[in-house]
Amino acid sequence: MAFGERLCKDEDSELLTEFCQCEHAQGFETAVGNWVEKGCQSLPVSHVQGFVVLAPRFPFQVSLPQLFPLQFLLYLTLLTGLHDDAELDSIVVQGKEVLWRKRPSWRRTLAIFFLPLVFSGLGPHSEFRDDMFKVSPARFRWSRLTPSKLKERSVGLSTEKNAQGQVYFTLDGHKFMIIGGSIHYFRVPREYWKDRLLKLQACGFNTVTTYIPWNLHEQEKGKFDFSEILDLEYVIILLLLLFNHHLFASQYHHGGPVIAVQVENEYGSFGKDGSYMEYIKEALLKRGIVEFLLTSDNDSGMETGSVEGALTTLNMAAFEKDSFLKLQQMQNDKPIMVMEYWTGWYDTWGQRHNVKSATEIQLTVSRFLRSGISFNMYMFHGGTNFGFINGAQSIYQHRGVVTSYDYDAVLTEAGDYTEKYFKLRKLFASASAGSLPRLPPRTPKTVYPTVGLSFYLPLFEILPYLNKPVMLYYPDTMENLPINNGSGQPFGLVLYETSICSGGQLYAHVRDSAQVFLNDTRIGDLDEDTFDLTIPQIQDCQLLRILVENQGRVNFSWKIQHEWKGIDGNVKINGTLLRNFTIYSLDLKMSFFKRLHSATWRHAPEHYLGPAFYRGTLKAGSSPKDTFLDLSNWHYGFVFINGRNLGRYQDIGPQRTLYLPGPWLQPKDNEIIMFEMIEKGFYIRTTNKPQLQG
Repeated sequence: MAFGERLCKDEDSELLTEFCQCEHAQGFETAVGNWVEKGCQSLPVSHVQGFVVLAPRFPFQVSLPQLFPLQFLLYLTLLTGLHDDAELDSIVVQGKEVLWRKRPSWRRTLAIFFLPLVFSGLGPHSEFRDDMFKVSPARFRWSRLTPSKLKERSVGLSTEKNAQGQVYFTLDGHKFMIIGGSIHYFRVPREYWKDRLLKLQACGFNTVTTYIPWNLHEQEKGKFDFSEILDLEYVIILLLLLFNHHLFASQYHHGGPVIAVQVENEYGSFGKDGSYMEYIKEALLKRGIVEFLLTSDNDSGMETGSVEGALTTLNMAAFEKDSFLKLQQMQNDKPIMVMEYWTGWYDTWGQRHNVKSATEIQLTVSRFLRSGISFNMYMFHGGTNFGFINGAQSIYQHRGVVTSYDYDAVLTEAGDYTEKYFKLRKLFASASAGSLPRLPPRTPKTVYPTVGLSFYLPLFEILPYLNKPVMLYYPDTMENLPINNGSGQPFGLVLYETSICSGGQLYAHVRDSAQVFLNDTRIGDLDEDTFDLTIPQIQDCQLLRILVENQGRVNFSWKIQHEWKGIDGNVKINGTLLRNFTIYSLDLKMSFFKRLHSATWRHAPEHYLGPAFYRGTLKAGSSPKDTFLDLSNWHYGFVFINGRNLGRYQDIGPQRTLYLPGPWLQPKDNEIIMFEMIEKGFYIRTTNKPQLQG
């Protein structure tokens, strides 16, 4: 069966929308009747309940979404069971027999209910003769692979092609469909990893995907960080404890949860080096990776981003039939996999908050299921770009990604349920051969007393508490500074100082933005498009200070290879090179704030212009809970709670609040420090709801 024939040609988006609207307004039976009257050959995926299989004789695939393996880089196993085959011949619609087509396309079926429910949209295409189902008895052959039976795992994830020419995934020789969701552990407080994974499972997903941010794990060459929010080992152990009941090694072939590894990400969009992907693949193999390999690209990049020996997968925002046909022509002996189906999108400063309707998500996922296409939803839970990890985009200009990575995902930034979650859970439940786990409890939110920031330190008074500055003849980018054991500075800000004895036209190329000072007085700004600034005439030599902020490295475009931050190149006044720079690294790590405790903080004035640190106390009571900081009367900067960097705020929006996880608060008093770069605000209020669309 050609792949094109496997796609439901009658699944016109307008018809699907009409079906869902009719189902909502008049009930499922009426919607089915209207669907059939239009001559459609198969039901859309809907939330069918109480409809059963009759006279089981014709074999087709049965699987359990909630019992399949969880992905971890890109797949981690939940593994509480797998599926077996079952049989179906017909169903009954209002007393009349409606036959399912007896053709090879049955093998693309994902699931039906094992007990008295059948998920009609996932069965073989049916020819309807009437408009209503009637309950009838059902019979299935059923077995499970329990965790104990999987103790001696050795085969792992693979693909197979049967005699009828159909291809599918297998795990230990058992067919299954991957229904995945992305959670990035480094964007979620460690204390909430269990909660987010249980919510993933309760929704009906069988697979979790994640990135491993090596730029965070090894910020200094040879020095590895797997602590706190970067505790990758704990993620693996947590998954095994929650879903596997046994502690094994990390890779599936060795009894652990890792069943697949992705070779690069969207390299096809940049692929100048034809040998690069092969080199990366071989590097993984030489380092002991024995699991299933894959690549991930959009439609235009999947050919150049692929590599022999790895499955090519697609990234997309919608059900793109032409892309599937193109991929099928490229690798016709492998199953189709959507590695990233985008549930929303990230936001950038100064732009609108991105949203995607729950109905659109539901309909697209339904089409994936009916077409037998494995998929991963990016994101299931986006989380937060804590600290400086926000990144940026550069289409017409450089725009930093906001602190929230809510992504309009299936769970909110704070892990709360959404309309998308409940629509998907209903959809997956109707496709499951057993009941889904109970929903984990909601994470409570609260409002705390208003925080006054009564003390402050102007920026240039904190310089003694920074690490020892670097002395360079000419300025250099932060990545090339001789600090951190030769690894440079990855994030934050850099302050460049040198003495000048005359005014004139200043020239400097900065990334991404800079404030320019004469001594303590701000005289102007620079950015990636503004290189020049007039310095007023001065009588005596003064200190020229250039405070450069790294606002996030570009995550996609050819500019990704030119992302050095700080001052890039020479600094001149009237064409004369400036020399002898003192350079301070403002990476604003927790160690800096510990040293700052010994500083002499002053009472803050009612108004203050310029960059400064402000300190206050948040009183959390005896049982801290999640909250959101309302920063609507501040302008631009960063917030630190007990030394932890919550991220950036900016008055241009769209994000107006910062997520503050309850586990990061201690009972009673908590220190809040704000690094406000423009002008002092008045106070910080808290709220129990985020504001991402301001």
